[in-house]
Amino acid sequence: CILQCFLSLAVFGRAIHAIARISDEFWFDPVEKGLALRSVNSSRSAYACVFFSSMFFQHYCWTAVPQPCQKEEQLSLPCKLIIKSVLPVFRCVNVLERNVEKCSISTSPSEQHITFQLLCRHGVVKTYNLTFQECDPLQAVFAKHMCPNILKVHSRLLADVVIHFPTSQEEITLSVTPMKVCFKSYTEEDTDFARTMLTEIQLSPEEFDYFQVGVDSEVTFCLKELRGLLAFSEATSVPVSIHFDRCGKPIAFSIEDLLLEASFILATLCEAEEEAAASEPACCPRPRDR
Repeated sequence: CILQCFLSLAVFGRAIHAIARISDEFWFDPVEKGLALRSVNSSRSAYACVFFSSMFFQHYCWTAVPQPCQKEEQLSLPCKLIIKSVLPVFRCVNVLERNVEKCSISTSPSEQHITFQLLCRHGVVKTYNLTFQECDPLQAVFAKHMCPNILKVHSRLLADVVIHFPTSQEEITLSVTPMKVCFKSYTEEDTDFARTMLTEIQLSPEEFDYFQVGVDSEVTFCLKELRGLLAFSEATSVPVSIHFDRCGKPIAFSIEDLLLEASFILATLCEAEEEAAASEPACCPRPRDR
C-alpha cells in the first residue's frame, strides 16, 4: 500500500494534536477512499477517529499491494505510530502554515516506515522517516443515531463555553431538558467547596443549530479530549454534533463535511445506584477489528 499526498497543513496538524489527547499512540490507516487517523486510550474510555476523504488532498495515490501467499489484495495497511514521534513534525501548526508550502506523506510496507516531507520556502526540504508497527484495524462500534438526545452547535459557541472552565478541571457535566442545556463543573462528594471554583453555564434551545432532547439526562465526561476536538473543529469551521443518552452510556462529539469526518466517543460516569443495574459498562464501545 502506497500513500502520497499534499495536504492542508493546518487542519491536518490540528487533527494530530487532537488525537494526541487520547493516547500515546495512534493508528494510521490509508484506504482507497481516504486516510483515517484513530486512537484509543489504555482504559478504552476514549476513542477518536478523524477521516480525511481523498478529495481533501491535492493529490492522493493509494495502491493495494497483495501480500505473499494471499490470493486477494490486502485492502489497507493499518499501522501504529508513537504520537511523540509525529508531534515534532507538526509542533507549531501556525508557524508551519506560514513557512511550509506543501507536506507530503508516503508509506510502503516493504520499508516499514512512514515518510513525512515538508517542502518549505526558499527550497528547504525537511524529511522525517518514522518507524511504524503493522497492526489490526481499529474501529469502535457505536450507533450514535440511536441516541435520544442530539445537539448541534457551532464550534465557536461550544469553545466559548469550555473556556470558562479552568484547565485543572478534569470532568464536566452536561445536563439537558427540553427547556435548557447546562454545562457545569463536576465535583466529588468529598470536595471542599469553600476552596473550589464552580462554573455553570446555561444555554437555551435557540442557541443550537439542531436541538433534540428525547430524555432528560445528566452525563459527566472528561474535558481534555473535548478541548482537543474543539481546537480541531475551529480550524474547519464545522458545527459540532453531540449524541448521548443517560449517564453511564457513551457520549459522541462529531464533525462532518464533504472532505472530512471526526468522531470522539467518550465514557460517562455512572451513578452508584444505577451501576449495578446497568446492562452496559460505563465505558466506550469496545474497539474491534473491522
